[in-house]
Amino acid sequence: MFKSRSLAADAVSGGKVHINGERVKPSRGVQPGDTVTFTRGAVVFECTVTAIPVRRGPASEAARCYDETPASKVRREEFAVRMKVAAGLTPRPDDRPDKHDRRLLRRLRGRN
Repeated sequence: MFKSRSLAADAVSGGKVHINGERVKPSRGVQPGDTVTFTRGAVVFECTVTAIPVRRGPASEAARCYDETPASKVRREEFAVRMKVAAGLTPRPDDRPDKHDRRLLRRLRGRN
């Protein structure tokens, strides 16, 4: 669900992860049948734990231990479609910015 344990712990500490509708701490364990809901970016994922892995292993093994709910899949796919449409409507310059244009862009973005 997350690329690293530290990213997962940060998400839990930030209140973005709920188990069975309750906000949890990083040390909270899960059991088969628990529903894990978390927010990643602008998308809310909802998964049901089906099994607990015997060891900490690769992501492919971990992915077999949970099932994403159908409603969560639909939300994720709709978000992907909206992002593709938004990317297609975003204006793109014909050529790359030169040194002067890059400076102006940095100032505009507040990066000095």
